[in-house]
Formats: sequence, structure tokens, C-alpha cells
Amino acid sequence: MLTPSMFRRMDESPDAEFYEMPRLVTHIDDAAIAAVTELYREQFPPGGAVLDVMSSWVSHLPGEVAYRRVVGLGMNAAELAVNPRLDAWVVQDLNTEPRLPFADAEFDAGGICVSVDYLIRPVEVLRECGRVIRPGGPLVVTFSNRCFPTKVIAAWQMLDDTGHLELVARYFAAAGNWSAIEQLDRSPAPFGDPLYAVIARSTGPIPPTGPDTTNGKDSTP
Repeated sequence: MLTPSMFRRMDESPDAEFYEMPRLVTHIDDAAIAAVTELYREQFPPGGAVLDVMSSWVSHLPGEVAYRRVVGLGMNAAELAVNPRLDAWVVQDLNTEPRLPFADAEFDAGGICVSVDYLIRPVEVLRECGRVIRPGGPLVVTFSNRCFPTKVIAAWQMLDDTGHLELVARYFAAAGNWSAIEQLDRSPAPFGDPLYAVIARSTGPIPPTGPDTTNGKDSTP
């Protein structure tokens, strides 16, 4: 069950304040970044439209692959403005407004890189990703063992790596518009930051449901 207590954080101050200062750094090492890029190379269709959710100044897309359009949605305008892969970008706090400002099936694929642990309404966000990614298109959610500890949700703090994989897979299942949910360990060997991924395929928009019951705005057994 996804309960409200799972989505509490040590620092409940507005996220816009926390992310106000640009951070032009990477949050995983080069080997883990290469693992993210390889996943995108495998999953994102060349020439497609890609949504980089919770984006920043770098998107880790394979340099040799051309995409028709890449759109970033993140928290800091200065970071997004210098991202060389973005054709367009939007500043939006998904913890206050999870609805994405895009049309149904506007994108062919999407990614959330080392950020899913900060979402307090993850089910809503993933449901929205399933709406704006065409049916059959993938969403690649990657994460490691690094974080801003005061801003990650309580459940993330309590779980190990396997638990993180299972939690993100549960988000996808609770969203209700994803299929073929797959959990992967793509950690570089023998050294480097660990890298894990949960990948699923959109089944498109779903009709509105009744009132949500948790901070994640859904519950699931």
C-alpha cells in the first residue's frame, strides 16, 4: 500500500527554493552516465520525439543519435537553458503540479534520470507520462544510490536497491497505463556508481478515476 507517510521528507520547504541555485554538476559518475546513455540508445527510437522529465543542464542522450525533438521539463531555468540537446524546455515543479503541459501521445519516449526519488506524487506523474508518450513508447526511469537526503521521500530512505526497483515498478503499476514493466541492474562493473532502471511501455491515456487517497494520489495493494 502506498500511504501518505511514505512520501514525507525531512525538508518540506518549497522545492522551488531548494532548486533555485543552478547546479551544473553531474550526480552520478561517468561509468553510470554511460550506462544511462546506453539504455537510451537501446530504448529511444532514432528520429523520435523525446521527453526528458526532471531535466537539467545535461540529458545523457547518445551523441551520435539524432532525434526529431527533445523537450526538457525541470526545476531550474538556467540549467535547462544551457542543455545543448533540448529543442524546448519548461520549468515546472511536479510536486505541486503533476499534470504535464503536453498533448496526448506527443512523444515517442521519455526518461527520468536520478530524480524519481524526489517525487511526492509519483503515481500521478507516471500516469501523465503514460498519457503524453504514445502507446508502446518507453519510459526509462534510472537511479543510483546518491541523493539529496533531505529531499528524498521517506520510503526511499528506508529501502535498499532492490526495494527501490520494486517501489518504482509499483508506481508504474498503480498509474494504470503501463505494460511490460521491467526492472534492470545496469551497474558498471567492477567499479563505479550503481545504476538501476525500471522501464515500461505506455498504454496511453486512461479515463479519470475517483478521489486519490495518498500523497502519491493513489493506493495499490
